[in-house]
Amino acid sequence: MRITMVGTGYVGLVTGTCFANTGNSVTCLDIDQKKIEKLHRGESPIYEPGLDELIKRNVKAGRLHFTIDKQAAYQSAEIIFVCVGTPSDEMGRADLKYILAAARDIGEAIEAAPPDKTDRRAKIIIIKSTVPVGTNAMVKKEIASRTARPFRMASNPEFLKEGAAIRDFNYPDRVVIGVEDKGTADRLRDLYDPFVRQGNPIFVMDIPSAEMVKYAANAMLATKISFINEIANLCESYGADIDEVRRGMCSDKRIGNQFLYPGLGYGGSCFPKDVLAVISMGNQSSTPIALLQSVHDVNQRQRDAFMAKIDRHFGGSANLTGKRVAIWGIAFKPGTDDVREAPSITLMKHLLDRNATVVAFDPVAHETCRHMLGSKIDYAKDPMSALDAADALIICTDWDEFRHPDFEAMRARMKSPVIFDGRNLYRLDSMKDHGFVYHSIGRAPVSGKGE
Repeated sequence: MRITMVGTGYVGLVTGTCFANTGNSVTCLDIDQKKIEKLHRGESPIYEPGLDELIKRNVKAGRLHFTIDKQAAYQSAEIIFVCVGTPSDEMGRADLKYILAAARDIGEAIEAAPPDKTDRRAKIIIIKSTVPVGTNAMVKKEIASRTARPFRMASNPEFLKEGAAIRDFNYPDRVVIGVEDKGTADRLRDLYDPFVRQGNPIFVMDIPSAEMVKYAANAMLATKISFINEIANLCESYGADIDEVRRGMCSDKRIGNQFLYPGLGYGGSCFPKDVLAVISMGNQSSTPIALLQSVHDVNQRQRDAFMAKIDRHFGGSANLTGKRVAIWGIAFKPGTDDVREAPSITLMKHLLDRNATVVAFDPVAHETCRHMLGSKIDYAKDPMSALDAADALIICTDWDEFRHPDFEAMRARMKSPVIFDGRNLYRLDSMKDHGFVYHSIGRAPVSGKGE
């Protein structure tokens, strides 16, 4: 099939590349000339394990193309996937300006296409971006206002985890398709058939239901994260150990163990904005979503509560002036360079406000952090060098390389052997044996060896 992907972010680039890898002819469209030039050189503008190799393979095979030419990209396509951003506005609502701009361009391109360049079948316009219920109807109206030629609408929400996006696309738990007619459903079944041969389902439903699925899924996962963080905070107040509580709770098959790890709260490009979007949809429809409002509030408080631990350790926020604080992990999760809504960014801003010196290390996220914080912090070349003369270490991301460090070498480098672990990477007895002052989440603090 001839496919155009609108947008070359995580969703558009991964989806387009994986479709090309199954033999489709895919054109990835973007308005950013520099990004397209980078892709033409075989360089991915995002960090995603395995993506660079897959792009190069399919470009070489002639199945994957990149362009800024909107008319050519839209007119040649049988299927158009809209994968542009839907960031939160100041009210927490999903901002649809990029979606509607794409709709206008698509309608005008379809209308302007010469008869010999149009497919005999109506084009299918698929919204893959996460959008509020009713957005497909808005897009359909916008396109129809600009062309009299037939087209079909569909909703196909994405379920890709950053850091595991290629595997998620190639081996999906499920594929969700919202359509208005059987013909569109059949064509999309054909497109996705190579990815579900292991027997995982393709769910075909109405468009509003498909639009809601992604929000419902992300809201549920965000709820689990805020829940376990709230329980962890309660454990600290009463002297319980969240690790033990979690083991006992998650052995219940009805509960399971995924997304139930205490930490600094959720971040990234999906959970924060999707939770806010559901709250906003509830407000707009006079259906208050009290549970998710609490989920959001708990998440925002979590990193502030962690910063309060740091303040208390130093005897108040004013005493952080001139302190050198090391940060391990900048990305909101391992396996990605995405720092959007990352807890590390919040904590580093708090430290800078307290006039502390911050030196950070992350395996891949230095450049994306520089776009946000610039030269306000220092960047270390490796985890150990970040610790030189540090008054404390804060662990924000659970990269594998942080799990088994040389603790004696760490103590030797640090001015004070103090760790604030936002991911509960280390055992309490190990921290005591190695002489660290150790603060984690939902567990008793460790005061150091022999104390």
